[in-house]
Amino acid sequence: MPRRAPLPRPLETLGGRIIWSYVIPVVGFHLLLPLAFVPELFSWTGVVLVPLGNYVFCSLGIGAGYHRLLTHRGFQCPKWFEHTLAILGVCTLQDTPARWVAIHRLHHQHSDERPDPHTPRVSWFWGHVGWLFVENRQLSRLATYERYARDVLQDPFYLWLERRARWAWIFAAHAIPFFLVGFAVEWYLTGSYHRGLWFGLSLLLWGVIFRTLFTWHVTWSINSVSHLWGYRNYPTAEDSRNNWLCALATNGEGWHNNHHAQPRSAAHGHRWWELDITFLTISLWERLGLVTGVVRPQLASRPGPHSLPPSPG
Repeated sequence: MPRRAPLPRPLETLGGRIIWSYVIPVVGFHLLLPLAFVPELFSWTGVVLVPLGNYVFCSLGIGAGYHRLLTHRGFQCPKWFEHTLAILGVCTLQDTPARWVAIHRLHHQHSDERPDPHTPRVSWFWGHVGWLFVENRQLSRLATYERYARDVLQDPFYLWLERRARWAWIFAAHAIPFFLVGFAVEWYLTGSYHRGLWFGLSLLLWGVIFRTLFTWHVTWSINSVSHLWGYRNYPTAEDSRNNWLCALATNGEGWHNNHHAQPRSAAHGHRWWELDITFLTISLWERLGLVTGVVRPQLASRPGPHSLPPSPG
């Protein structure tokens, strides 16, 4: 499908203020990147925590929890397990569950049209991260949440997360153990307070800061890269692509054309060679009895690209 003409920014962003609560953390985390070259802060344990954390917090929290469960209802599970996945998602600093769901459902409703919050048809930078920095008045309206996330906010737990920046406290609470465990283990093994301090900071830096940076960019790449480059299994009405690199980095989310063709499917890899580790994990949960009602792709069908999941209740 030929790429369509560029679009202006969504109407509701014109004249919008800069959202400093997004700009400051994003810029601040990136400014910490040079610390990767400080020898005392490097550890192979910390490096391993980046892909491990990407799987635990991004693939399970965002991919399985926010996306395939809460947004598209691609499977069902007990509330305690759903809330656990949502907390893992909160630990990626990618918005609260209700806001994430509302934005993503709006994206599906108007994908690669002007109301789409993050289409790269505006520009690659806009689709990747720029849209986060400018106020979109539509995303602040109660009517938007009423239409796109009412089923989520009917759960008191998600309503609780929306208030008083509780998501920030959850992120901080999950970060502190990285430092404490690293400090305690190194102090115990070497008896050195100094070495314990450096190792604890190393795990905090790599296991939280650098891992968060990585999960941000691989998730944002679905909005940008996977609407620009790749191949298409389905003739959907927007620009979605299946992108190998994005799929590997996100453990399956990058099979984006498949997803837009069949949004409710919990499996994003529709061909045998389209590796989807997140779905393999969901299948394991199904075998263990943790989840039920797993929606699988219908390869013979060609559903419309803009369908939204039914709201429970």
